[in-house]
Amino acid sequence: MRGPFPFDAQSTMRFARWVFLVSGIYGVLVLAPQYFLEQRLSRDYPPPVTHPELYYGFVGCALAFQVLFLAIAADPVRLRPAMPAAVVEKVSFAIAVGVLYAQGRVNSVTVGFASVDALWAVLFTVAYFRTRDR
Repeated sequence: MRGPFPFDAQSTMRFARWVFLVSGIYGVLVLAPQYFLEQRLSRDYPPPVTHPELYYGFVGCALAFQVLFLAIAADPVRLRPAMPAAVVEKVSFAIAVGVLYAQGRVNSVTVGFASVDALWAVLFTVAYFRTRDR
């Protein structure tokens, strides 16, 4: 038994697999449509996108991480070293949006998505520590 909770190896692996699988699927479903929504987002949430390379670069990089999450879900033990990068991906967005919101530079819808990323960061961290020594 490791840590404060008596999880066996099987339930720990099942937890890690589900966390990364659901996160990856959720991320693909949320991010992929953004390739077709630049104009609408510019209209609905001004100001318009002035640097499309940054917009599409963000979407592409974030989508690439969703592929990594799906790979981790397939084999959490082997890909455990990639889990801290997954946490950084989630935390970096959550913190950036929190700061931007405090400055009045993003809307509450964006804060909602950043809050989901913060939750994923916590779950990824739990998965990382629970898969130790497996």
